[in-house]
Amino acid sequence: MTQPASTPTVEELEEQERRLVFRRFTHEDAWALGSLLVETARERQAPVAIDIHRAGQQLFHAALPGSAPDNDAWIARKRRVVERYGSASYLVGARHRAKGTTFEESSRLDPDTYAAHGGSFPIAVEGAGVIGAVTVSGLPQLQDHQLVVEALERFLAD
Repeated sequence: MTQPASTPTVEELEEQERRLVFRRFTHEDAWALGSLLVETARERQAPVAIDIHRAGQQLFHAALPGSAPDNDAWIARKRRVVERYGSASYLVGARHRAKGTTFEESSRLDPDTYAAHGGSFPIAVEGAGVIGAVTVSGLPQLQDHQLVVEALERFLAD
């Protein structure tokens, strides 16, 4: 993956969340989305771990070559941000940066438990709200976020 030309604004990140909403999200959808992420990551030789959770249950997990156990710890920390705030982990961090602070300084949450770094995106279902998260770890945070968004866009376009 190449480094993006610019960092998305809070408004652009919020628009992604408004747009990337499911009609339903089943076990089969988790498998298909996770498989799409694995395929995309393999094409790019991205050393990532991928995780999909719904309602507290892990529905999909894959660790590609080059990923490490530490990626699973990052996945858990980023996913907890989505579960707590109902927004993408990158967006939560961006909102704090836009206020001239950091998530770590202003949230007062344990950084060993929560990480507002890019890569975890809410699984939102029409009429139900946020029911889970899809998370990637292994690339720089914006690239983790963009990989998830790209896969969601492709998946929801089908």
